[in-house]
Amino acid sequence: MSGSRIRRVDEAVRAVLSDAITQELKDPRVGFVTVTAVRTSSDLRHCRVYVSILGDEETRSAGLEGLRSAQGFLQRRVAQAVRMKYTPEITFAYDDSVDRGMRINELLREAGEGE
Repeated sequence: MSGSRIRRVDEAVRAVLSDAITQELKDPRVGFVTVTAVRTSSDLRHCRVYVSILGDEETRSAGLEGLRSAQGFLQRRVAQAVRMKYTPEITFAYDDSVDRGMRINELLREAGEGE
């Protein structure tokens, strides 16, 4: 499968899921969730959706659980919006890149104060 087609599928799935999560999900566990990236397998059968969830560890765990329980609904939304022979099976993963970035900024700030 060509890399450009997979990138287009990734972006289409990201857009559909972002809209569905923010506008259609009513689960109170799913609060401030941002879809940061989607990685689709080369056979287009599976996609891993990376999300950033605002809050503490407990809030993040509850948010991921809420997304996993809504997986069937979100899968149907993707199937309706993205015309493909097979709809990729969606799995959710927490994206800790925002946390790592904040930690790096904190360390840089501390290093600057120590000079």
